Amino acid sequence: MPAELQLSLSDSAKSAHETSAVPSLAVAQACVRRGWPVHPLAAGRKTPAANCPDCRDAAHAPASCPCLAEGRWCHSFHAATLNQKRIEQWWGRHPEFGIGVSCGPAGLVVIDIDAHHCEPPARDRILPGIPIGDQVDLTGLANGFHTLAVLAALRGQPSPADDASTLRVSTPSGGLHVWYRSTGNRRWKSSAGSSPGRALAWQVDVRAYGSYIIAPGTTTQHGTYTPIGDVREPAALPAWLAQELARTGHLPAPTIPAPRPVPPRAQQAVRAAGGGREQAEHTLAAVLAPVEACGQVPEGAGFSDALNRAAYTIGGLIAAGRLAGREAEQALKDTAAAARPGQELRIEQIVRSGLAAGLQKPLYATGRRP
Repeated sequence: MPAELQLSLSDSAKSAHETSAVPSLAVAQACVRRGWPVHPLAAGRKTPAANCPDCRDAAHAPASCPCLAEGRWCHSFHAATLNQKRIEQWWGRHPEFGIGVSCGPAGLVVIDIDAHHCEPPARDRILPGIPIGDQVDLTGLANGFHTLAVLAALRGQPSPADDASTLRVSTPSGGLHVWYRSTGNRRWKSSAGSSPGRALAWQVDVRAYGSYIIAPGTTTQHGTYTPIGDVREPAALPAWLAQELARTGHLPAPTIPAPRPVPPRAQQAVRAAGGGREQAEHTLAAVLAPVEACGQVPEGAGFSDALNRAAYTIGGLIAAGRLAGREAEQALKDTAAAARPGQELRIEQIVRSGLAAGLQKPLYATGRRP
């Protein structure tokens, strides 16, 4: 990594009252020199800077939005750029902005390890695709550091959290971002570790195509994203980790399916679902499948319609007592956020509306009742 980026990252790690226009602009410029397209993050937050009113009020595909051509930052990572003139304009006028890096175009795969305090999910969601028998004592398993360490140990490898050969960035919440370079022109897909669909491990997110990562040195209201150790260069994605990403569905399908409503087999699964946690999880996964599929393409997938349909169906299932309300709603939001990162406000609005409508018409195994 160039010396100026290392210096910029160090300068940007100052406390909030010491920072100026120079650190954020310098970090953004250094990222661009590394070939990493960047876009603004809202001041003090880890979410993208807000869209203009026109883009907020009318849903449309980012590629057809005039704002990008006119140099505005609407649509999150879709606005990420390598244009130095635009970089100077954005951060020169708004030094309070943070820096987001669009992972896919940058050729990056970032392992985002969370350390949230919450109860572990069902055993089949801790390490997707790897059975964990009831005889295994999970006492002490509490966060993504633990699940990733278990996955690595099963493969006879050190945990990426301990990989001192690559850039690692500590987060204000106690998590860790482990940066890798993608190899072989693979378009790795993003995922959320809490999703009942595609996931590497519980509380371990994958930031790749269709997602962004916060640049080292960015300061939010909760603290600074700070590099640890001496390495500032992302290493090549380890072969074993690439195999795990492929195993857990992080590569695009050979052919991308056209946008479609809830598949017939998913509808059948919803109708046939009865009591029991396992059946409820299968039902939920089937309903979320069309939303997750939208993450395979950046636009034109009918995301809003798919999300609205899923929210309406889940609302009916909750009203009929077939799904736990809070868990199902959060799973829907997590899946939607993984498919369309940076659109949290839009997702929240669609989910709220769809759930409210669905809750008025319970969906029993025999169909909806007025």
